[in-house]
Order: sequence, then C-alpha cells, then structure tokens
Amino acid sequence: MDFLVETGQRIWAILPLGPTGYGDSPYQCFSAFAGNPLLVSLEMLVEEGLLSPEEAEGVDFPEGTVEYERVIPFKLTRLRHAFERFLTRASAEEQEAFEMFCRENAWWLEDYALFMAVKAAHGGAVWTRWDPPIARRDPQALDQWRRRLACEITMRKYWEFLFFRQWAALRAYCRRRGIWIMGDLPIYVAHDSADVWAHRDLFHLDENGNPTVVAGVPPDYFSETGQLWGNPIYRWDVMARAGYAWWIDRVRWTLQLVDIIRLDHFRGFQAYWEVPATEPTAIRGRWVQGPGEAFFEALEQALGELPIVAENLGVITPEVEALRTRFGFPGMAVLQFAFGGDPRTSSFLPHNHERDLVVYTGTHDNNTILGWWNGEESTLAPEQAQRERELARKYLDLDDRPVHWAFIRAALGSVADLAIIPLQDVLGLGSEARMNRPARPTGNWRWRFRREMLTPEIRERLRELTWLYGRFPDCSPAKGLVQC
Repeated sequence: MDFLVETGQRIWAILPLGPTGYGDSPYQCFSAFAGNPLLVSLEMLVEEGLLSPEEAEGVDFPEGTVEYERVIPFKLTRLRHAFERFLTRASAEEQEAFEMFCRENAWWLEDYALFMAVKAAHGGAVWTRWDPPIARRDPQALDQWRRRLACEITMRKYWEFLFFRQWAALRAYCRRRGIWIMGDLPIYVAHDSADVWAHRDLFHLDENGNPTVVAGVPPDYFSETGQLWGNPIYRWDVMARAGYAWWIDRVRWTLQLVDIIRLDHFRGFQAYWEVPATEPTAIRGRWVQGPGEAFFEALEQALGELPIVAENLGVITPEVEALRTRFGFPGMAVLQFAFGGDPRTSSFLPHNHERDLVVYTGTHDNNTILGWWNGEESTLAPEQAQRERELARKYLDLDDRPVHWAFIRAALGSVADLAIIPLQDVLGLGSEARMNRPARPTGNWRWRFRREMLTPEIRERLRELTWLYGRFPDCSPAKGLVQC
C-alpha cells in the first residue's frame, strides 16, 4: 500500500475476495458474500494474542508461488486454534462484537456457515452429493444439521468475523492514504456454493440440483474450443419478478468492501453464451438474451449512481456498447490486444482511446507483457504473433528499451481517465508470473510477489512516469470511475 502512495497511484485493483473452491479460482467461490479465510492475517492474530509467534510461522513455504495443498491445511488449523482461544479468552466486549456481526449479517452468513460445515462433514463433496434431505434443504434436516454441527458453524462465522474486521481496517488505511479500491464482481457464481444451494429457484437446475445449462464463451483469443466455465445460468425471469433483489443485495454488499466495481463479463447482461451441461466444450452453445436495461435500472433505483467499470471484452456487439453507454459505464482497452488489427480502427490502440475508458497493459487472464513479447504460451499462429510484435515494435518505437516499460508508458500516456498496470508488468516478469490461463482448470492463481521485488529503481521509474503523464493528483470517487 505504501508503494502505491509513494509512486502516485490512486487505485488498487484486486481480484474477488471470496472463499475459493474449484481450481482455487476467485471466480469459483463457495459464496458471493463471504470472505476468504485464507486471506486472514495470522500476524494480526498474534498481536491479539490468539496465536503464538511460532504458530504463525511454522512452515517454510516457497517464496514465488502459493502451494494451496499445503497452505489450506496450515492456515485453517491456525484459524481453528484462534477460534478455540476466542471461546475461552474473549472479553465481553469482543463477544458482543462477534454476536453483533452475526446478527447484522445473518441474511447471508447463516446459509454460508451451515453450507461449509455440512460440506466438511461430507468430506468436501459437492452439495448435490450430500444426504438428500439436507441437499434439498428439508426444514427438519436443516434443524438437525444445525444442532449437530453447532460448534463448526459458529467457527465458520468467526472466521468471517476475522476476515471482515481485518478488511475493514485495511480499507480504512487505504482511505487515509488516498487509495481507492477497485474490486472485481464476477457475473456468475459457482454451482458448488451456498448461493445456489440456498436459492435453487434462481438458477437453471434439474430436480437433483445439477445445472441443465452452464456459462462460458464461444471460441476466442484464448481457446479454439471456447471457454466452458461450468457456472449455472441465472433464471433471469425469476430474478426480474423479485425486482432483482438478490443482485441488489450483492452489489450493495460489494460496495461496502470496495469503492469501484469492475463488473466482470458485462456483455453477459445483454446476451450470454449458454451451453448444455452435457457438452464437453463451449463450442455447441447459443446466445440468449440477458436482462439488459431493466436490470441496471433496478440497481440504480435501489442504490443510486453505480461506480461500475464494464469489462466489455470478447465478442462485443453494438447492443452491448449501447447498454454500456446508456448507463455511463466506462469500458476497457487492453494494450496486449491492440496490435492484431488495423491501426486506423483498433479501439485498443492509445491514439484511438477516449477519456471514458480504463486502459490496461493486460488483465489477470493475459500473459505478462514480457511473456507475450517473448512468444511464451501464445495461442496465436506463429506468423500472426510475429506480425503483432512487429507492429508493437513500430508503434511503441522500441529500440533496446524494456518492452514492459514501453507498454506502461503507453498506458499512462493514454487519454483514458484510468490506467491499470498489473504488478507483474511493473516488475517486468515473464510467463512464470502469469496469474491465470483461461480454459486450463487447475494450476492457476498461484503467483505471489515478495516485498524486496519493489526496488527503489522500480519505485522511482513508476513515480516519474505517473507524474509525467499527469496522473499524480489526488482523486475522489465519482460516477463510473474517479475524478481528479
């Protein structure tokens, strides 16, 4: 955080914060409302006397990657110790704070804590494979499992209490330092989640709770067979009859955690790619009309002006752009996609940018700039990749300058109101630091940085470029993005 302040940055863009499920993906979470207990700081629990210093250290994890298979049992064991000590040592004031958190958040916390406790009791199985009565949420089964797992349920609530207390402190620190948080809001939720289990009527499911159709995108830049995400599709007609209440709750809750929302897969609100659940790839899908204007009108009526950035990447039609401009949501331009077309018409090239835009060197789905430049893990034909790199060389006037700094300079020099630079590009790392490889189900989301990577040289260079292109002033949130 201090690095952002020192280099003149004003926006911290983050991935979703939920408890990750399949593939450790933040886009496949066990809840759209809960926080990920793996993000709870053990060091802060040591300061509170809930853990010993030795417990917080314990294991020598590798520096550059997250080994989830080791991290998960290590972290959850420590959090279990913290809960046990809370039960025996907490003051009356601390107990009241926890109980208040549970009361205020019961509308999502009760279902989530029960879901996670029952899931653990079934060996982590998907909820459709649980004992049928609890999978169906029979009232008698719900009561029996609540009594049977009372302590486990309370522990899961306590972990959420820890997460949101620590996140509130971090967000307050960001505010004091003038940093605004942009958070990702995925359009879909995971099938194996408390949201689907507790609200089956909102999704296209069969009588056993399995999806009948699932989400994805048709063949694209990342995969010739498309991307089969596997998330269940919303029953938008049912949501509309309820005034989109579930979504209103979700957006309102997200805005308590972040200042700006990057609305993932915006085009899906206009029309979405629906694939039969029996299909092995996303090729044999179809476009289906989304909720459109009525959805965003309901959100604005309930919540006021929405600080939303529309992730309008992929197959974008005039109808999608009309929906975005109708509500004044800034779109996105990704420089890594800028060199595959005609320089006169490519909307991703800086000379064609508009102010009402967020420019990225790349996103979490892209390779790093250095990895892309070196042709690592390219999905393009070799001749096409070479043509793009040659156009980039000419456009950016590259000689021997580091390519990642040339991209950063181009992003900061754009007229776009906001520029976002992934940390991997600031550090000049290759594909070993890539965050996600779309269409690959496992092995993603593992890169982590070390503080010593943020060298004085990097700090000074980023600060200088930020100042040079007039992006250094203090900013405050406004409709859509920020105004400076």
